[in-house]
Amino acid sequence: MFRSRAKTEKAPAQQVTAADSPQTRDPQAPKGRPTPKRSEAESQRRRAATQPKDRKAAMKRARETRRTELARQREALASGDERYLPARDKGPVRRFTRDFVDSRFCIAEFFLPMAVVILILSMIRVGQLQTVALLLWLGVIVMIVIDSVGLGLRLKKQLRERFPDEPKRGAVAYGLMRTLQMRRLRLPKPQVKRGERP
Repeated sequence: MFRSRAKTEKAPAQQVTAADSPQTRDPQAPKGRPTPKRSEAESQRRRAATQPKDRKAAMKRARETRRTELARQREALASGDERYLPARDKGPVRRFTRDFVDSRFCIAEFFLPMAVVILILSMIRVGQLQTVALLLWLGVIVMIVIDSVGLGLRLKKQLRERFPDEPKRGAVAYGLMRTLQMRRLRLPKPQVKRGERP
């Protein structure tokens, strides 16, 4: 009894929706998406016209643009040109951080040469030399940690004073990672001399 009544009520509703669907949309009704600006529509048309229809040609063009961008970035890393630097090196905060680190003498920049010397000393089969190598290793690590903590605190203070409104997230870590590289191998290349304050 209840089942048949429910079926008869559902049937007309389905018929009404099916009958309404083929009707065209009212011209005054909203279309459900904003009208694009003229400049956006023109740029989309231009992009569609310039994209090659051949997939191989499109991939070749993408490779060429990537290659030119990488070459530009390499030149910028060597010259310090701010326009073409990678995103992690851009901005006044990162530039000041680089200059702050490059103007100082850091123990961490000699970590790799010292590590090689200590490794050679530790490989020699003389007990006293191996003990000296171990003590040197511990001393170098302690000096690098102390120097890095001091540099990080000074850099954080300078960044707070000079750039109170700029985002400074990751700038201190960026500077400390730069100290681990030898000065002549740093990229972007140092723009200040040692002792010259930024």
